Amino acid sequence: MNDYSLLEKRINYIFKDKDLIIEALTHKSYKKPYNNERLEFLGDAVLDLIVGEYLFNKFPKSNEGILSKIRASLVNESGFTLIARRLDLGSYIYLSSAEENNNGRDKPSLLSNAFESIIGAVYLDSGLEDAKNISIKLIEECHPKIDLNSLSKDYKTALQELTQSIYGVTPIYTMIDSFGPDHKKEFVIAIELDGKVLAKANGKSKKEAQQNSAKLALKALQI
Repeated sequence: MNDYSLLEKRINYIFKDKDLIIEALTHKSYKKPYNNERLEFLGDAVLDLIVGEYLFNKFPKSNEGILSKIRASLVNESGFTLIARRLDLGSYIYLSSAEENNNGRDKPSLLSNAFESIIGAVYLDSGLEDAKNISIKLIEECHPKIDLNSLSKDYKTALQELTQSIYGVTPIYTMIDSFGPDHKKEFVIAIELDGKVLAKANGKSKKEAQQNSAKLALKALQI
């Protein structure tokens, strides 16, 4: 059995019900009668509420569109993976040997889910206030500057999180043109959302063009 006392110290919280932290750290591959999927489901909802309230109070003059974009940049797999790695969550998770050999301890989806599960477990163990204190402290440690510009460096991820949360669809990226000599080629990428072209931009690589297009799309969706 893992020693999770250091993890409790890192989050500054001691579980009253130790079964909850064990369940939160148990991946479904470990083949126990329980795993962390239900706590992940709960933690996801709790984090949505916590971050939503936090941003509501932090940015009293921002409208719903801006708040949604900032939340989408925080409440997502990459954001939670960053926190999970800060806590070294991968060291504590109960995994099957096959999943471990498959680099499971460093998988973003697995780490993100484990963090959500921990917050869900804290919520069940002692309520919303402790879950909020832990979550906000960790978010602020990982994101010293919280605003749309600083959080949306990965514009493609931010755009996908935003469109999924608000519109229920994901953007489609299409290369519509390329030009220039092979050693200095530029690519033009268009973004479609629900059948309509939202933005297009060029870049020195397809990836750069996608990021540039996503940046323009985020601006276009700003309310």
